[in-house]
Amino acid sequence: MRILLIEDDPVLGEALRDHVAGQGHAVDWMQTLGDARDALRVVDYALILLDLRLPDGSGIDFLRALRRRSDARPVIILTAHDQISDRIEGLNSGADDYLVKPFDLGELTARILAVSRRAGGNVAPVLAFGDFRINRADRQIVAGQDEVSLSGREWAVLDVLIARPGAIVSKGQIEEALYAFGSEIESNTVEVYVSRLRKKLGRQAILTLRGVGYKMGETCGGSAA
Repeated sequence: MRILLIEDDPVLGEALRDHVAGQGHAVDWMQTLGDARDALRVVDYALILLDLRLPDGSGIDFLRALRRRSDARPVIILTAHDQISDRIEGLNSGADDYLVKPFDLGELTARILAVSRRAGGNVAPVLAFGDFRINRADRQIVAGQDEVSLSGREWAVLDVLIARPGAIVSKGQIEEALYAFGSEIESNTVEVYVSRLRKKLGRQAILTLRGVGYKMGETCGGSAA
């Protein structure tokens, strides 16, 4: 998914960007609210990671402005403010989750997946596809006793398709989930990763609708729990 990170600390911001990108997401890192607003005008981000103290204003005010515009995209607050009153204010202002610094990067990964599942209306972290069980929370795919290994970008492509069961996803939407600002987009990247996923999950796992996009095969269903 394409994620907007708003964090002014250069050391922490770089660490967060690299970690989240390492999970297969495209991350655009902005250090001011002004730059974040500009980015939001041109990119449809799936999720925002938001610090509260920025050089040019308050993250809470930024969040409230989003919600006043009926912008419902998920927002996770990342802050050193650890008072209960701060958490209550953040959540009441429209945040979907709240992490207090310092936090474990593995926990951030879990929170991102949980919030994105809720936002997509899919609360079941385990899906069935033929003989495969796909655990989105743990990023694990099992067929019988065998585990199927996916790279970060393979997961990113699969997650975009799973998040829209039965829907057609355009090549452009998948590219948005893979590339951040400044990245060079290769024309056949999506086709390469779709081909790799088919080799691992079967040719019918992902269907191609020529000139339109891709979607998961018809046998990809709900919770396997």
